[in-house]
This record gives sequence, structure tokens and C-alpha cells, in this order.
Amino acid sequence: MENYSIPTEFILLGITRFLFGIFLLIYLSILIGNGLIIVITKVDPNLQTPMYFFLGNFSFLEICYTSVTLPRMLINIWTENRTISFLACAIQLGFLLILGAPECLLLGVMAYDRYVAICKPLYYPLIMNHKVCIKLAVGSWTIGIPIQILQTYQVFSLPFYGSNKLNHIFCDLRPLLKVACGDTFANELSIYAVAMVFGMLPFLLILWSYIKIISTILKLPSTEGRYKAFSTCSSHVIVVGLFFGSIIITYLQPKSKGTDKILALFYTIITPMFNPLIYSLRNKDVITEKDFIFISYFKT
Repeated sequence: MENYSIPTEFILLGITRFLFGIFLLIYLSILIGNGLIIVITKVDPNLQTPMYFFLGNFSFLEICYTSVTLPRMLINIWTENRTISFLACAIQLGFLLILGAPECLLLGVMAYDRYVAICKPLYYPLIMNHKVCIKLAVGSWTIGIPIQILQTYQVFSLPFYGSNKLNHIFCDLRPLLKVACGDTFANELSIYAVAMVFGMLPFLLILWSYIKIISTILKLPSTEGRYKAFSTCSSHVIVVGLFFGSIIITYLQPKSKGTDKILALFYTIITPMFNPLIYSLRNKDVITEKDFIFISYFKT
């Protein structure tokens, strides 16, 4: 113990200078795109439905989620300083985990909303009333906070007497455990357990919802009806595939691989960037309202 010192900061090896312009454009597109969806779902009376209520929540969550990592990355790249303090790293990881859980849960809630709308249309206003939507949104945002705070505390309770170099673009669980000293088996087990609760369970709910949705759609008599039903779900399916695909590979694989940084970009940056684009291109209501906002802006 006398030959080692406790690190006061970590060095992020995954950050390179040429990424500044790319990350800046991505961050601006995330803020503008998701911000537009929030405004659209609030100002248009025709979009005051549970589907757009959850979409607005999801877009706001995407802005918060990316703001945990991207601004810090931009500052580090611009100043050519790859270091992040021990406390800042703990705060970043904590918020990353706290905001990651509701992202999975909201996607599950959105799938359930589509299931009720398509499979139980007559009961939809009763089941997905305003109070239920508020409870589902609040529950999605808050249910994982105590668990994720505890997981963050467990990680930073480990001794870090060895290397302080993180082979990553931000403070994440796997890179931190890799440089931690002592037995990290309990922490690895905790990662799998939390990933199962907040990742796999919502994913299974989504899978079950879409199995029911597809079986109901195939029973519709008209081709136009089947197409319309599929089109209301396609955007959500694409976002789910991008987000859960990268999350499952990252956190449920047995050992950390060299692809962790690329996969981390998918669930922290790429999915939030494509979210407004996917929903806008696949939804005529959003396209119409977005065009109206742009026309009104330029007229003024």
C-alpha cells in the first residue's frame, strides 16, 4: 500500500481531437431535433395523446442523457485535456446510470401503449388515461434511482491504486472495473442483475407487446388497415433495435471487448441523434407540425 497512491483523476484514452467537430454537430442536432419534438407534442392539440406524451418524455430524456457525457467530451477535446476528476467521474457515471434506466423503461411503456391502442382500441381511452400516463412516466423516471445510486457507490468504493487510465470516451462501469483493484466479482454480478431488471425485462415486455401487435394486425381484413397499424409502430421498433441491441451486447457480454467504445456511441449518441429523425420521417403528424413551426418562424 505504501508504494501506491490514490488517484485524484482519471485519464480518458478514447478521446481524440479530430472528433470535436463531429461530436459538436451531433450534440447540436440532438438538442434541436429532440427539442422540436418536445415543442411539437406540447403546442399541437392533435398530438395530445399518450403516444406523443411518452415521445415528448423520451425526447427530453435523450437530451438529458447525452448532456451527461457529450459537453464534457467536447471540453476535453477542445482543451486537449483528457483528465476527469475522481468526483466528476463518479457524478457522470451516476447520472449516466440514473438516466439509462428510464430510457429502457420508457421504451417498454411506449410499446405497451401501442399494444393497447392496436389490440384493445375500444378500451384504450380508459386504460391509457391521463393519470395512468403520468404514473407510468413518473415511475419510469424514478424507480431506478436508488438502485443506480447504490451501484455507483459500490463501484467507487473499490480501491483504485493501480492505473488511472480508462480506455473509454467517458466514465462507464466496465472501464472503471477494469482499472479497479481487489475483487470485482460482486460488481460484475451487480451489472448483470441490474441489466436484467432495467434492460432485459423491458425488452421482453416490448417483444411480448409486438408479438401481440403483429398477430392482431395480420387479422385485419384490409391491406390499408394493416399498413397504417404497422406504420404507427415502425419508428419505435427501429429505435428499440438501435438502443437495446447496443446495450445488451455491451452489458451482458461475459468480458469487456474492444468494441465497447463503438457500442457506447450507439446508445449514448447515435440513438438520441436518430430518434427525432426516425419519428419525423415515419410520422405524418410530426412532419406536418414541424413544417408549420418552420414556416411560422421564417414568416416572423
